[in-house]
Amino acid sequence: MAQSNSDGFLSQPKGFSTKAIHVGQDPEQWNSMAVVPPISMSTTFKQHGPGQHAGFEYGRSGNPTRDVLERCLASLDNGRFGLTFSSGLGATTTIITMLQNGDHIVAGDDLYGGTNRLLRNVALKMGIEVDFVDLTNMQLVEQAIKPNTRLFWMETPTNPLLKVVDIRAVSEIAHKHPGIVVVVDNTFLSSYLQRPLDLGADVVMYSLTKYMNGHSDVIMGAMVTNDEAVYERLKFLQNAAGIVPSPFDCYLVNRSLKTLALRMERHKSNSLAIARFLETHPKVERVLHPGLPSHPQHELAKRQTYGHSGIMSFYIRGGLEESSNFLKALHVFTLAESLGGYESLAELPSVMTHASVPLQQRQELGITDGLVRLSVGLEDVDDLIADLQQALDKA
Repeated sequence: MAQSNSDGFLSQPKGFSTKAIHVGQDPEQWNSMAVVPPISMSTTFKQHGPGQHAGFEYGRSGNPTRDVLERCLASLDNGRFGLTFSSGLGATTTIITMLQNGDHIVAGDDLYGGTNRLLRNVALKMGIEVDFVDLTNMQLVEQAIKPNTRLFWMETPTNPLLKVVDIRAVSEIAHKHPGIVVVVDNTFLSSYLQRPLDLGADVVMYSLTKYMNGHSDVIMGAMVTNDEAVYERLKFLQNAAGIVPSPFDCYLVNRSLKTLALRMERHKSNSLAIARFLETHPKVERVLHPGLPSHPQHELAKRQTYGHSGIMSFYIRGGLEESSNFLKALHVFTLAESLGGYESLAELPSVMTHASVPLQQRQELGITDGLVRLSVGLEDVDDLIADLQQALDKA
């Protein structure tokens, strides 16, 4: 494990940016020797003879541009195999279709609203059991496992409450039981700030839409694994279910990975400065940011990650009226869903990203009308703080 750096988080080992720029990108794989991998839009590929293709036969089954991206993504998570999908939820759907009627999923209790909705409204109707559990409590993790448990699904940090789950501890508990696959949704941190496979997870999953692409212009998902058997099952389902991305979108994400390390460092520094500002503001009740010593899992975050991204939440004093006034008064931050782009966004999970989560579950978790989620972008941090200050004055 890497040593801690000056901010207490793990220090990055050398070579991440080099892999992001070079793995899968060798110009000699193309007759043109293009330094930037070309976009291959063809849906079909000529064969030498019947059933004798040169690596590609049909665009759903495989594509040269997609192949470049999948190889690069795998390397960034220290994985052997990468797969991309038409969206993050498409990747999640593929995982669910690995299961069968009667299987059981242990899922985190604080998840992206779309994942929660997919598990409750789709997986349950397929005859798959789902239990939502606080995965920060190892006793509850142990108790949640059943003889038919086949999948652990966790986000860390969670969405939108920023709870940090001990990936190594949960993986060790799950792997005491043969046949359980541990999946970590690493969307909030990207492969630059957290690498779950190194901590014992079987599969790391992404909404590439967010930090990995980072430009708010692509919808795509991905999974990376070191388990060849799991990879073969997922690759079969990727093709059989047809949940594949376009070559052009693959080209865009491959482009974006080249600046991932630079972007994440700026997201990290900007969000921590804003978290410290908000923690001192009289109209803010509580700030949720794993980089703050006040965070319940701050020490775990320092042991497990290489820092924290631009995603954070805070409770504004009051309720829906105060949070609405605050959000409508923002100028530099944009009131919009999603996260992880170069631009700063703000939203109200209770009526936006997590509106599909049942009211009782939102209340139990603390997703109130006073909980605001920020995606801190790459703007000058002084401008962002000034924008938050003037909006809080109007809340």
